[in-house]
This record gives sequence, structure tokens and C-alpha cells, in this order.
Amino acid sequence: SSILNAVEDLNNRQKQILLNRLIERLGENLTGKTIAVWGLAFKPNTDDMREAPSIVTIEGLLQYGARVVAHDPVAMLEAKKIFEKRIEYRDLNYDALEGAEALIIHTEWHPYRHPDFERMIGLMKRPLVLDGRNLYQQDQMVEHGFEYVSIGRPPLVTLAE
Repeated sequence: SSILNAVEDLNNRQKQILLNRLIERLGENLTGKTIAVWGLAFKPNTDDMREAPSIVTIEGLLQYGARVVAHDPVAMLEAKKIFEKRIEYRDLNYDALEGAEALIIHTEWHPYRHPDFERMIGLMKRPLVLDGRNLYQQDQMVEHGFEYVSIGRPPLVTLAE
């Protein structure tokens, strides 16, 4: 059972990664900061929220005082059962970005694969993207002017640094 415990610990640590990377950049006091989340479901093409990493991230964001604005093409009703009115929901993924200090991507839904990057930059207060699904090319993101954190890839020094 110690192997199972180790696997569970690793899974929980994995689920914390995006939150930790965000805190490294924005600090622990997220009061008054808007964080957008794209993708709530455990995986695309389902509304299944069981074990979804987004739950761990969002609960953490709320503990740090963030205002969380989320989008998911299918799972928002399921998410409302979990978070109720503690987070805000948007029917359009771009609407979740308005005034956001960061975007966290949790599910590789098709609409997120080829977004209008210029539109994203225009809506966000800070163009910080934490991509848990490795949807985008790092060099492309930096070229567009994003601070881009991709999980499972070495960090890339951005032009802004």
C-alpha cells in the first residue's frame, strides 16, 4: 500500500503544480486578482468532474483570495454543483479573460487549441498563461508577448525578463 500512497502523493503534487507556478509569479496574496480558468472537466468531451485537477487549483486560488472566472464547453453545470457561487462562469472562453492576471488551462478542449492570441492579450491585464496541457508552442507564445508556463517542459526565458 506504500506504493499506492506514493502514487497518490505524486498525483496530488501534480495537481498542485499549476497553482504553485502561479504563486511563484503572482505571490500568495491574490485578493482582488482575477484568474481565468479554461477547462474544468477531467478530460475533453465529458462533463466528468471527479478527480479533476481543476478542483484542486480552484480551491487553492479561492484560499489565496482570487476571483476565479471559468469556462468549460460542457462541464459548467457539474462545476456549479461543486463551487456554486464561489466562482464565476462564462459561456464564452474569451469572456473569462477580461481583466485576468493569469489564464490557467486545465483541459485540452478543441476550442482552446487555436485561440486568437491577439484577442487574448487585449483582454488580459497580465498576459500570463499557465498551460497544463502543453497546447501551444513556447516560442510562438513568447513572440505574441505572453509569459508562458508550460507544465512538463523546461522554462523558457521570456523577452520580458
